[in-house]
Amino acid sequence: MEVELTMPHYKYLIIGGGMTADAAVHGIREMDAAGTIGLISQEQEKPYDRPPLTKGLWKDKTLDSIWRHTENERAGFHLGRKVETVDPQQKRIVDDARNTYTYDKLLLATGGRPRLLPFGEGQIIYYRTVADYRRLRESADQNKRFVVIGSGFIGSEIAAALAMNQKEVTMVFPGKSICERVFPQDLSQFLNSFYQEKGVKLLAGESATGLEARGAELRLKTKSGREVAAATVVAGIGIQPNIELAQAAGLKTDNGIIVDEFLRTTHPDIYAAGDVAAFQSLALGQRIRVEHEDNAKTMGKVAGHNMAGKSEPYRHLPFFYSDMFDLGYEAVGELDSRLEIFADWKTPFRNGVVYYLRAGRVRGVLLWNVWGQVDAARALVNEPGPFKPGDLKGRLPQQN
Repeated sequence: MEVELTMPHYKYLIIGGGMTADAAVHGIREMDAAGTIGLISQEQEKPYDRPPLTKGLWKDKTLDSIWRHTENERAGFHLGRKVETVDPQQKRIVDDARNTYTYDKLLLATGGRPRLLPFGEGQIIYYRTVADYRRLRESADQNKRFVVIGSGFIGSEIAAALAMNQKEVTMVFPGKSICERVFPQDLSQFLNSFYQEKGVKLLAGESATGLEARGAELRLKTKSGREVAAATVVAGIGIQPNIELAQAAGLKTDNGIIVDEFLRTTHPDIYAAGDVAAFQSLALGQRIRVEHEDNAKTMGKVAGHNMAGKSEPYRHLPFFYSDMFDLGYEAVGELDSRLEIFADWKTPFRNGVVYYLRAGRVRGVLLWNVWGQVDAARALVNEPGPFKPGDLKGRLPQQN
């Protein structure tokens, strides 16, 4: 019979070890300098910045630069541990080593896990963590040919990163063009040509169906019967929010853990924030879940404040950003290629602002190689309108 080991009681307990958890620790410390904080994470690493894994670490950043140094805020760490049960009534948690934790306030910052393909177990790098970076970097130091499955944020970024490091890269994705669900069709098609000019081979309209090892080489099979050889296969096909603990604890979920404006779940002493939290956006008039750095950091800090006694509503409209070779962008709001779109290009596909509209309101703004306009874009999304596309020409400056 396994014996449960009782761990210290924490005034504030956080499940998750990412940027949201780190921001929450800092938020708590801004309000409460002495209260005990515990952090339980499945990863073996303390919190770190995730965006450099597909960006800066393939350029000029060093691995030492990504760490958040959460330990400076006097938090207790329980790394490499998976929480198995949350008991809201007893305020009690049990992990996979039968350790028991108790708390006054709990934050679920459980993030998400990569979507998996039904083959190639252990052979595909589902790129998300610093361990994945280390594994891919080791392969890149030794090998030449790589396959990237997916053409969204992660797929497009890691394909560019590998190509910039003189690797032969093949992208495999079922759509017609890169980031086609996000960008207008003409911009998405331009990216196809742009990536090909940079040496990336595209297999658009193709689905990966199997993988087998032949010696030291992997062979990825596609729906049309093609085989693509590579030393390493990387996949970035989205994440699933880790809501199972919340569901088992009886908390309300719907494509995320439902939170109120103060980031409380349906239990008053349990909060949720980051990738996993579904919150009501006043600017967009709907409940959303955001998987980007700005949301993780800002929401995590507000959750920390509120756990420590503040009543601070979360009304932030997050922005996100990406780098693809020498192109880059920042964006605010809802970017959905199915919306009405008005593109105000200074130089087509190189410098401009793309507006996404629904029912006469601006729902999203894409700042393509345009910098310093995030706050102005946020303000525009908050305006009631109505706007016609032509009203937006020249609305935001395009100096880069």
